[in-house]
Amino acid sequence: MRHVTKDTITDVFMGYFGPDTDPRLKEILKSLVTHLHDFARETRLTHAEWQKGIEFLEWAGNISDAERHEFVLLSDVLGLSSLVDMLHSNPQGTSSSVLGPFHITGAPPLPIGGDLRKDFSEQVLLAEGTIRDADGTPIEGAELDIWQTAPNGLYSSQDPDQDTYSFHGLQTTGPDGRYAFTTVKPVSYTVPGDGPVGDILRASGRHPWRPSHLHYIVKAPGFRPLVTEIFPDDDPYLDEDTVFGVRADLVMTYEEQPAGSFPAEGFELSGKVDGPWLKAAFDLVLVRE
Repeated sequence: MRHVTKDTITDVFMGYFGPDTDPRLKEILKSLVTHLHDFARETRLTHAEWQKGIEFLEWAGNISDAERHEFVLLSDVLGLSSLVDMLHSNPQGTSSSVLGPFHITGAPPLPIGGDLRKDFSEQVLLAEGTIRDADGTPIEGAELDIWQTAPNGLYSSQDPDQDTYSFHGLQTTGPDGRYAFTTVKPVSYTVPGDGPVGDILRASGRHPWRPSHLHYIVKAPGFRPLVTEIFPDDDPYLDEDTVFGVRADLVMTYEEQPAGSFPAEGFELSGKVDGPWLKAAFDLVLVRE
């Protein structure tokens, strides 16, 4: 040990594992430390830069709480979250996409045809589709967790003026596998810039914008859970998402519908929509475990 050098320290570390170390943990730690040591040697990391990195991680920890997950956001803007999604997406199903730092558990039940728009006056968006398996068979009893930004570009966990579960709902499919709800069109927004992630973006000359989207988590017995988002094809940030969440198969089109054509039944807002409205049709495909 007394003769360890910058060239041998990685090998010395590898010899420190005990005989009962979990094989997968050993594999991950060996690879992680190898890359960290190579990174330090390649960049000739200084003490001041190392200290700045430690302070960055401490700041990310201190700013995080039950409603703000700065380490998740950091993973997102570095592309790590999306890379993990891509590594484990099954091409037979809908692509996964980033969870993001603003999901909250315990969303209230939302019946088929229920409304998330509530008292907001923006144009109605009707979102619907079928949750099915790779063979096209509808999945009964699939649970769809839905969330999105309000028209001001904020999630409820960011905005003290919104209710806790504003624009959040939990919907369960029937025998036809159909989901359907009304809401307002999500808007493009910036990821939080008042913490360490914001400093990283500014220092590297990157913008903080995300294209507008609806978040979905889909779960059904016997199927792999799906965490995903769907994006409109006319969003200006579609091809420059700061968290790399867009996939080709997650892009849909908002279809403008004329006044007087809103479904007369089956929706909470039936009989209450007078003007033009939007429709977003998107099927979700789950892969069996």
